[in-house]
Amino acid sequence: MTITEPKPDQPVDPSSAVSDEVIDAVMAGVDAGGLELLGPDGVLAELTKRLIERGLGEELSDHLGYEPGDPAGRGSGNNRNGTSPKSVLTDIGAVDLDVPRDRNGTFDPLLVPKHARRLKGFNANIVHLYARGLSTRDIRRELARMYQVEVSPALISRVTDGIVDELNEWQARPLDAVYPIVYIDALVVKVRTQGTVINRAAYLAVGVDVEGRKHVLGVWLGDGGEGAKFWLSVLTEVRNRGVDDVLLVCCDGLKGLPDAIEATWPNALVQTCVIHLIRASLRFASWKDRKAVTSALRPIYTAATVDAAVDAMDTFELEWGDRYPGIVKVWRAAWEQFTPFLRFPPEIRKVVYTTNLVESINFQLRKITKTRGHFPTDDAALKLLRLGARNISDKRGGDLGTGTWGWKQALNAFEIHFPGRLGLT
Repeated sequence: MTITEPKPDQPVDPSSAVSDEVIDAVMAGVDAGGLELLGPDGVLAELTKRLIERGLGEELSDHLGYEPGDPAGRGSGNNRNGTSPKSVLTDIGAVDLDVPRDRNGTFDPLLVPKHARRLKGFNANIVHLYARGLSTRDIRRELARMYQVEVSPALISRVTDGIVDELNEWQARPLDAVYPIVYIDALVVKVRTQGTVINRAAYLAVGVDVEGRKHVLGVWLGDGGEGAKFWLSVLTEVRNRGVDDVLLVCCDGLKGLPDAIEATWPNALVQTCVIHLIRASLRFASWKDRKAVTSALRPIYTAATVDAAVDAMDTFELEWGDRYPGIVKVWRAAWEQFTPFLRFPPEIRKVVYTTNLVESINFQLRKITKTRGHFPTDDAALKLLRLGARNISDKRGGDLGTGTWGWKQALNAFEIHFPGRLGLT
């Protein structure tokens, strides 16, 4: 195989590591000899086998301190001792290897560790399928289709349990000192508890940092009787991860949350989330009227003053109240907690009621939990929810998060209305 030697400390480009001549020779053999490129007996599997065995041989030489056939190995106290057969699952399927041994039994390879039956690529595919919400049965069926191998439910459980520590680290990661906006939302998941499947509330916190980027701060599972004590423990966890101040906390009538917010961040403003009001309103509207109802609600939360919002609410009730009294009731019941929102200029309001990120996260998490039906334990539910939330954050901008349109104008307005609290000076 023709391989270009890299210069010291120079990273190798995988696309140029193998010459085109080698690829041409392999493909010519496939075309002329009727060989398969993919599959358990394909050329790619054989190439993978040889590369792994070559790597294991290099590891053993490094362990022994001499190359095969080198006279320096005589009298060294340890030498090569043949090979042992081993089948491992890789990201292209099962590969049969001949693993080299040393006579003293001290060789512990890194490429294919002792007792390992799966390489990282195979495990990563299991985790990927799990993160999409597939059940254990569906994952087994998909693996059989992809790799022509049968895996046990216990193996899938062990692989997915292997990411729990990683997810716990994500849940406990340090956060910024200040978040101008934090949204707290909930979705319902079904969990089997003492032989009965019950509805449990999973709570999601999404923070907007001073750069206008949105991050999932964490996911928590409620016990059905949430109150100030529960929320105080959640917010204390967030504060202990570095969040000293929050300007606005947008939520929707969660029991005990306002008191816990006041105890954790005394200067934070609790605001009934406009996103939740719109979402709750649309539950009452027929599909054909949703667009019209959304347009009719817009003058309420974009009103210049409280009086203008009152007039817009009255207009909405006159136009839609007879058909959808439930929508009117939603807004009337939340009116006192909604109107503080109107004290802010349009620059702040616009970023507060922008629904794209929160709605997108909720949609994707509901999608992966719905396909599972119910979870056997609380830990299983949290594992999938946190994996889904972490992957959504990574996919939508990585560690930097996802930007917010019009943020610079909003940031200036925040600095005026909350002087000195953004930590920018």
